[in-house]
Amino acid sequence: MERYNVYSSYLKATYGEKVYKLPISIPDTCPNRDGTLGVRGCVYCGSIGAGYENLPASVTIQEQIEQNIAHIQPKYKAKKFIAYFQNFTNTYLPPETFRDYLIQACQPDIVGIAVATRPDCINKVYLDHMAEIKEMYGVDILVEFGLQTANYKTLQKINRGHTLAEYIDAMMMMREYPFRTCTHVILDLPWDTMGDVVETAKIISALGSDEVKLHALYVIKNTVLADWYHQGNIMLVPVEEYVDRVVTFLEYSRPDIVFQRLIGRAPKEATEFANWGMGWWKIRDMIDAALLRKDTWQGKKCDYLGGKAVRKFMTKD
Repeated sequence: MERYNVYSSYLKATYGEKVYKLPISIPDTCPNRDGTLGVRGCVYCGSIGAGYENLPASVTIQEQIEQNIAHIQPKYKAKKFIAYFQNFTNTYLPPETFRDYLIQACQPDIVGIAVATRPDCINKVYLDHMAEIKEMYGVDILVEFGLQTANYKTLQKINRGHTLAEYIDAMMMMREYPFRTCTHVILDLPWDTMGDVVETAKIISALGSDEVKLHALYVIKNTVLADWYHQGNIMLVPVEEYVDRVVTFLEYSRPDIVFQRLIGRAPKEATEFANWGMGWWKIRDMIDAALLRKDTWQGKKCDYLGGKAVRKFMTKD
């Protein structure tokens, strides 16, 4: 019994076989780095962004796809793939340039395109281009938004450069398009409480996010967060609390949300602190064990949508 919706199971049910994501790099940046909103970026973001396993952007998209398939296919026996524009803000480009990059990714065996971006870096021009590509090439489109938390004070603390309003606006726009959405959340930000975990799960669920990625907080070298870490200005939560937060987040999430992951990973050489020095699979096993021990599951406490207070007036025919 799966106590939450696992991404690999969703992909297999959707496409009839194993499907793997291929990370794609393009020469983009972020408005929180180039001076539009800021210059240092989010306090936790390193100089290369999140693309630790990506090939350099100097390699053509076609070559990146070919090299990644050559690496993944023999090991995992996958024949279908999703091209994942992962690093930095992939819509922070002129719209026509963005469109051209997506078209280059429409290669044989690519069944979907995933685009990671900020909620303040999307509008109907970019969405219309994605809709056109979906229709022309028959690929599925997934847009992944970095929210991290619904707590506006924490968003300020980590220097996200946007508030909850931009995320709400982006998710409202997405309702007009035949795309899936994914929301990224850092579940153990030191300034967030369990109440923030619950509220973030509720807001994401209410706004209709189809998928969620949960991360633990990494302390990446040469970042503002690393400075705070060495100065003793932040207190990281223990792994046991992270597990409790994941379980609670799952309980308050809509039952149909697909979880791409419950814990991420980062290379040891790039970080001062990551996953409490543990393998990601061990933390995942701790989460699974906690769900079993508590006899709980995704959606168990998702009773707040659809007019909770007036249900007593509803009668069955």
